[in-house]
Amino acid sequence: MSQYQTAGTNARWRLFALLEAQGVPASEADDLVAALEAGAVAGAQSEVAELDGMAPASRGQLFADGWDDGVTAVSEALVGIADRDFSRRSGRSAGTAELAVHIADVRQRQRASLVQLEKFVRETVLPRTRPHTTARRRALEALGEAGGLCTARTRNSDGDVIVCTLDAGHYGPDDKPPFKDGKPGGWHKADASIWNDLSTACIPHAAH
Repeated sequence: MSQYQTAGTNARWRLFALLEAQGVPASEADDLVAALEAGAVAGAQSEVAELDGMAPASRGQLFADGWDDGVTAVSEALVGIADRDFSRRSGRSAGTAELAVHIADVRQRQRASLVQLEKFVRETVLPRTRPHTTARRRALEALGEAGGLCTARTRNSDGDVIVCTLDAGHYGPDDKPPFKDGKPGGWHKADASIWNDLSTACIPHAAH
């Protein structure tokens, strides 16, 4: 039964999240979920009630009496559970409270994962990149530390967007690069691409 309990709990959280995303008030969401849960229990109670008088005749009258007493006890217990579940209505917001706890737990685990990811990028990925390369820029962007880089970008012959990997403020339109050794001078550079702000399809940077 534990697998059904887990599945039911996850489904309840999912349903509350979907209703919340659609702007359904918490009290109304509680009413809907409580009604569904009470209805499910009521359905089970109906099936149990149908077992009254269904004891195997071969087991005798004493067994039959105990059987019927058991059916009555279980049926009454299920009625009580349905009543309890339906009483969650009227704005008690029990489901919303459960959802809040669940969301807080998920966010805490997400934060822990982000901390681990940031540590990996900072200690493993970033040291393996070379200065003024696209790989290093991407690592810095992932860490939120690319604010000091140039923002100029252009398109290559394949239509791919190329973003400058040099520091902001490097640009000097008259400082032409010696292309053979790849030094950009004051022009923009991203790996093997070198261009100035007058190049075709180039978008000049905002930080000089």
